Amino acid sequence: MINRIDGLTKLKHSISKEKKIVKELNNLFNSLQHTRNPEENKIIESQINSLKTSLKKTNMEGLRALEGINISRPLITKSQPKIEKKSITSLKPKTKKLPSLESMQKKNPKISSLDKETLKRIKKKKKKVAKKKVRKPNPYVKIANRCCYKFSTKLLKKSFFRTLERDLVKSKMQFTPSSYISVILFTTFLSIIAGALIFLFFLFFNIGSTLPIVTKAIESAGERVAKVFWILFAVPIATFLIMYFYPSLEKKTAAIKINQELPFATIHMAAISGSMIEPNKIFSIIISTGEYPNLEKEFIKIINEINIYGNDLSTALRNVAFNTPSTKLAELLNGLATTINSGGDLPEFFDKRSQTLLFEHRIEKEKNTKSAETFMDIYISVVIASPMILMLLLMMMSISGLSWLSTSMITLIMILGVSLANVIFLTFLHIKQSSE
Repeated sequence: MINRIDGLTKLKHSISKEKKIVKELNNLFNSLQHTRNPEENKIIESQINSLKTSLKKTNMEGLRALEGINISRPLITKSQPKIEKKSITSLKPKTKKLPSLESMQKKNPKISSLDKETLKRIKKKKKKVAKKKVRKPNPYVKIANRCCYKFSTKLLKKSFFRTLERDLVKSKMQFTPSSYISVILFTTFLSIIAGALIFLFFLFFNIGSTLPIVTKAIESAGERVAKVFWILFAVPIATFLIMYFYPSLEKKTAAIKINQELPFATIHMAAISGSMIEPNKIFSIIISTGEYPNLEKEFIKIINEINIYGNDLSTALRNVAFNTPSTKLAELLNGLATTINSGGDLPEFFDKRSQTLLFEHRIEKEKNTKSAETFMDIYISVVIASPMILMLLLMMMSISGLSWLSTSMITLIMILGVSLANVIFLTFLHIKQSSE
């Protein structure tokens, strides 16, 4: 009797365990149907395989418990049909396809309201087709690498180009340092050819303000060479300097954009850390919101450092802080790494840092407002008032015969001057307010 009770208890326990496993398998199969991410599919499939093996083990335990149960055989009468003796192996359950949530809802009308809402959300969810982005190499960069790659790798070892390498890494430009130096050298070589062509053009022709605009040069060859020889040096030097300092400008622009989002993201992180979640999960939640596109790139680097390179969170934070263009973000990540190593209070850390960053953000906004007012005054005085006064003076001088400039020449000079001043102001304001 005792053995039979123990066997029944074991059988009951195995059956309840099988029910739980089947229910969990059903949920995993449904989530597998609605997931399009290949990484998530692999994780779900591995969980399904482990549950299947667990189901087989539980089934065998139930069969062993069933074998240990001794039940007396009932008497066979005329009214009762003869029961055929079946082997224990025939009691093994046959593998069937697990029912979907929709079929469960039809069979079981007492499904909870929460499950109904979940089904509605799954139906309304749009199927996102993941498109693979294939990046083809830039043909211009390929040509530059073929021509100058060996020489650029030698130049990269020199101290003059080390700052360029750091700026290139922090600016998030899609170039390796050696490839970008090859592009600089190749572009400078092309600018030498362009400068030579411009020099030859101005050696024989002049550009004037009256029609015909292009006229033949009257001076001697020596005088023309003395006037325009600087073009041969100015064009390549200007091209080289622009290409060399362009990554530093991109780095500053990226830092400004990150600094604009950092105070609000830190407040968000302080709220998330208050729920006692794992520190590395905070960055995943911030990425999933999609509200901080510039910070998202830096936080993805942290996740990749942990999941791909296998570094711990503190090492990942310090590596990303070393390569980020924003000094404020670097200070935040280094402080976070120190707090984690020392076992400090993360919510308090984020709260204090968010208050500091928000205060600095307000001061920066006030400075921008004051500078915008100053630039507005300068613009009114330089671009609007000064050209009008200068044009009146030139007209009076031209009428009185004190100036050799004609009316059309004065008009052209004013139009070009005002246009150039507007372009300079717009470029400066665009660089200044690039974060907005």
